[in-house]
Amino acid sequence: MEGGNRTRTGRHRIPLSAVLAANSISTAGTSLTLIGVPWFVLETTGSAGRAGVVAFCATLPIVVAALVGGPVIDRIGRRRVSVASDTVCGVAVAAIPLLHHAGGLHFWMLCALMALNGLAHTPGNTARYVLVPDLAEHAGITLARAASLFDAVSRGARMVGAALAGVLIAATGAQTVLLLDAATFGLSALLVAVGMRGLRAAEPVKSAAPVSLRAYGSELREGYAYLLGNRLLLAVVVMVMFMNGTDQGWNAVLLPVHAESRLGGATDLGLLTALFGAGGLTGALLYGAVGHRFPRRTVFSVCVLLCGAPRFAVAALTGTTLPLAVTMALGGVAGGMLNPILTTVTYERVPEELRSRVAGALTAGCELAMPVGGLAAGLLVEGLGATGALLAMGGVYFLATLGPSVLPAWRGMDAPGPDVSSSGPCRPGPGPAARTPRSSVS
Repeated sequence: MEGGNRTRTGRHRIPLSAVLAANSISTAGTSLTLIGVPWFVLETTGSAGRAGVVAFCATLPIVVAALVGGPVIDRIGRRRVSVASDTVCGVAVAAIPLLHHAGGLHFWMLCALMALNGLAHTPGNTARYVLVPDLAEHAGITLARAASLFDAVSRGARMVGAALAGVLIAATGAQTVLLLDAATFGLSALLVAVGMRGLRAAEPVKSAAPVSLRAYGSELREGYAYLLGNRLLLAVVVMVMFMNGTDQGWNAVLLPVHAESRLGGATDLGLLTALFGAGGLTGALLYGAVGHRFPRRTVFSVCVLLCGAPRFAVAALTGTTLPLAVTMALGGVAGGMLNPILTTVTYERVPEELRSRVAGALTAGCELAMPVGGLAAGLLVEGLGATGALLAMGGVYFLATLGPSVLPAWRGMDAPGPDVSSSGPCRPGPGPAARTPRSSVS
């Protein structure tokens, strides 16, 4: 009898294990793209401006998908959305090196393929993330543990993917990295397709209203209305929007250009990104061990100032790897403490029935400035040089992260449960939340 219980428990944990594995593999692949594509553009064109254009084309569809995609996930089903998303992304990424090898890759094709990748990527990520509460219940573990596992494996995969990308680019070139990235998307799709079969929460919502533009628009408005009516969540989204925009400029243009011109090339680029990821994992574990004992707003206000702006300044004012490596590792530790706080705050405030709809609104708001960030970084490098661009974007980052220290809306961060300062709709009891408005730094 006891053996039978263990067997049933093991079966119940298969969906959670499958999603954790798929998300870690997909996240590692995303790190490969994050480093491989900018380096591929710099290798083939030598232009920071073009790298910025590619970043713009890759991220604008992400915002579009997030703006309108929330209700679609529930109607189509989270399992189907995740599998379709990874499949399309894998095909789009694989086409880049294959077309280049055949001599048929034009710049507009590269932009179009990255746009397709961006359009498909966000729905899959959101579909997996909003399943975490249901997977935790199905597996018989606490939501806090499941969320911590989800975040920890993502951070570890991001760190490994970044280091691997740097080594592979130096050894075999960016094209090999992109082919490996395509393979990770395929494996992620397979894991979700098999591991989540039969899970009710991953299937289409049968109680949804008949498909119509009116019903769809109503569901979409409901998600945005909830976000706009909650002052704390809205303040978080506005700040993270600027953080993600400047981070996109850092990741897609500024750091690759800095590594190519003043550091040791792709190997140093992978090392620095991996150190930032390792710091993030350390910070998340540190917050879980001791950080939660302190006031959320205090911890968040200090860490958000340390996680971003210092690395821009150090990169601008130094030309060696060691100072930037130390800064990024410490900044990663600070950044790693942000998402556990944001996750808790969001879980406390968004009811379960609005999870996917609010997730789309949160994602869209947080990623709204990402297309502009990559494009602006490329133009700033062309106009002001790398040092001027780093100082300008670092200044924007610093101003954005002052918000938690000075704005009244952030006072609600230490209050558990629904935001009492909210003027939005009041729902009975906080349920499992939408996707956390997480910043790309962490």
